[in-house]
Amino acid sequence: MTSLKSIWGNLRSSFWFIPALIVADSIVLAVALIDADSRAGQTWMARWPHLFGAGAAGARGMLSTIAGSMMTVVGVTFSMTLITLTLASSQYTSRILRNFMRDRVTQVVLGIFAGIFTYCLVVLRTIRGGDDSAFVPSLAVTGGVVLAIGGIGVLIFFIHHIASSIQASHIIASVARETLEAIDRLFPTALGQGPDADHDDQAAPALSERKWCIIPVKGMGYIQNVDNTALLRLAREHKTIVRMELGVGEFAVAGTPLVSVVLESPPAKELISGLQAAFGLSRYRTVEQDAAFGIRQIVDMALRALSPGSNDTTTGIVCVDYLRAILARLVARNIPSSPRYEEGQLRVIASGPTFASLVAESFDQIRASGSGNVAILVRMLDAVQTVASLTASPGRRRVLRDHAHWLAETAERTLESPRDRLQFETRHAEVRAALAAAPASTPDQPAIA
Repeated sequence: MTSLKSIWGNLRSSFWFIPALIVADSIVLAVALIDADSRAGQTWMARWPHLFGAGAAGARGMLSTIAGSMMTVVGVTFSMTLITLTLASSQYTSRILRNFMRDRVTQVVLGIFAGIFTYCLVVLRTIRGGDDSAFVPSLAVTGGVVLAIGGIGVLIFFIHHIASSIQASHIIASVARETLEAIDRLFPTALGQGPDADHDDQAAPALSERKWCIIPVKGMGYIQNVDNTALLRLAREHKTIVRMELGVGEFAVAGTPLVSVVLESPPAKELISGLQAAFGLSRYRTVEQDAAFGIRQIVDMALRALSPGSNDTTTGIVCVDYLRAILARLVARNIPSSPRYEEGQLRVIASGPTFASLVAESFDQIRASGSGNVAILVRMLDAVQTVASLTASPGRRRVLRDHAHWLAETAERTLESPRDRLQFETRHAEVRAALAAAPASTPDQPAIA
């Protein structure tokens, strides 16, 4: 299952899969129109000589021109895409390149141009001159003209799309939207309000007296996904407890511990291979099962914007705003606790994110890079207040209260202007009062458009 997910993720982020499908469709379309021409004959087309009246030489010349121009446009499209990838990597962060490669518009546009070129080649192959065996698939030739006109519109749209997609707000919003989708998929259950609703601080049962056998990592790379169902099944079948030593998003080194199992005898080869197969390794992280990586991308963009070389406070503020939206969605969700039970039996001790770790991932480095920048520090206070207003969980409000306190420490140490100090202290007093007060009701969070 994990290998299939990795393969599908790689196909989605490739520049060849969707274009290859479109090229195959263009071949089918060309063959279908040529067959329709051969079956229907040329008599019905004689009614519209100005539309279908091109001879063999004219049809060849027209299709050759369209095919050559399409290859030129494909080269221009690739050049524009590569320039966009280079600018995005240097201005923001290289970790967003995969988002550009996954862009369905770019993949479809490349496929359309390559498909028109292939269509023209297939139709050209069937055109024959001469008096006895002359054959000009007029309907297919006209289809090539229609496709070429449509290709012009696609090129204009693609230029507009590239100009829009390289803007900082568009990139950040795209990453945030993907992260919110991952949160909805990974943590679909709303956080309850009971005394045991918040599992962030729940520790796994004491199992130090058990005999643990270590299953090593096979291969090397980032843990891209974990098949939790397979882990539960293996633990149930072998009547054992599986403890994950590495979680999604962590880097695995061959030979180091991957999981530990409670067994009195050495584990069977079937168990070892099954546990290793439950972890999908790759050269990079993805957001599908790793919401922290989506947060990481936005944080990286904020750090690049706040670096002395860029000093782009506005982009940093946009990053904080979208992190606020992500945490606002996350604070209302139930993050599964580490111990996983099945029919009252402890089966898996998972390694995964907590609300505290995700908030720290969002705020810690930006707080350090935003030292001395009152606009960033105040905006982070606004984010803390917004997120805190959406939860009644004491543990999660305590986490947010700690971050407000650390922001105050940073401001006291780095803000030199008395006016900036006064602005921050006034806002901090308001946030501290809001955190001390009882939370309001928690409305449903709308999705980012």
